[in-house]
Amino acid sequence: MNMTPKEIVEYLDKYVISQKNAKKTIALALRTRYRRMQLDSEMRQEIKPKNILMIGSTGVGKTEISRRLAKMMKVPFIKVEASKYTEVGFVGRDVESMIRDLVVNSISIVKAEKEEANKEKIENYIINRITEKLIPPLPAGASESKKDDYQRLLEATEKRVESGEMDDKIIEIELDSNSTIEFNDTNLPPEMAKVQESFSKVFSTLNKEDKKKEVTVKDAKVLLRQEASAKLLDMNSLTAEALRRAENGGIIFLDEIDKIALSEKSQGRNDPSKEGVQRDLLPIVEGSSVSTKYGTINTDHILFIAAGAFHVSKPSDLIPELQGRFPLRVELEALTEETLYKILTQTENSLLKQYEALLGVEGMELVFEEEAIRAIAKLSHRANETAEDIGARRLHTVLERILEDISFNADEYKGEKFVVTKELVHEKLDEVVEDDDLSRYIL
Repeated sequence: MNMTPKEIVEYLDKYVISQKNAKKTIALALRTRYRRMQLDSEMRQEIKPKNILMIGSTGVGKTEISRRLAKMMKVPFIKVEASKYTEVGFVGRDVESMIRDLVVNSISIVKAEKEEANKEKIENYIINRITEKLIPPLPAGASESKKDDYQRLLEATEKRVESGEMDDKIIEIELDSNSTIEFNDTNLPPEMAKVQESFSKVFSTLNKEDKKKEVTVKDAKVLLRQEASAKLLDMNSLTAEALRRAENGGIIFLDEIDKIALSEKSQGRNDPSKEGVQRDLLPIVEGSSVSTKYGTINTDHILFIAAGAFHVSKPSDLIPELQGRFPLRVELEALTEETLYKILTQTENSLLKQYEALLGVEGMELVFEEEAIRAIAKLSHRANETAEDIGARRLHTVLERILEDISFNADEYKGEKFVVTKELVHEKLDEVVEDDDLSRYIL
């Protein structure tokens, strides 16, 4: 997490074009969290995160900025839609489930790190368990020479299992009942989740015969990995670390927050669930304790990034208490023709590179002319202006339209070079873009 705001923005520039204000605001919010963790405990408790409200149309980079940040910082991160939550008493998800989702995500991050740190031990455990099944143990009264021969055979078999030579051999393994799959239904209250898990453990011990499976050595390596993790990792310290990370470094991206705002134009003005969801969100964003099956988590220092288009409603239509919990406001710019061109050419693993790689699998070389790329950006921008503005997502639809026939007949171009020209782009798109009715349905 020790990255300066400038370094954070530089990283984001590889994946998200323009939106400098949004990047700067989020980079500062993340750096503030790092600064907070360096302070003494008394001061640290006083500093609350500055939650962010991002305002902008769909496809301009709101989600991408947050997702890339979480990946870079390796912090617990979840993206949720505010519109799928309902007020307590209505059928649907309660808002506390987002915190339980965050804890599950945090546990998977910490578990992956611990498994990587103990990779050698886990691999040795798996190899030993499989080798035991391939070579039965020696009888108790075996001679010393037999023991030496057995040890050599054991070592040779371990090497063959490790190298993959024995992958197709069938063995019978018995899975440990303690390594049953966990239930992570975050819709359930933690008490019910624990009861469900207890029942699962009871039935798994009763049905021990079902735990015996005949599988290939290759599949056994996968099945035994969970058992190895359960035996070799300290799950109590892992859970404690995951809760700590979720509390102090967790990010919740709350999308479509405008859908729960009540504007005067809104038909749902008298819908109690919308305002109810806002009121249910309030204590979580303000800071409260939420029970999960792994323990209680405090939400005081979780960073909330809310986002919405706010076409029908506006931020002031949210209840005042909730507005006050998002002090940092940033408006994202609509995408211009030049921005769309840069998205196609300057981003890491851009759409053009993805299509080139995908069709490269078929043995053909796909090349985009400079003028063709300019035409794609221009027509995508025009489609956004005449139909609904869906931002960079328009590029997916446009490129799929251009390359559909080429992709379908890719086997005919094996070993050949196919150049996407300006003429081809216009041939495929002009009629659709110019006809309003067609563009609404096709693009």
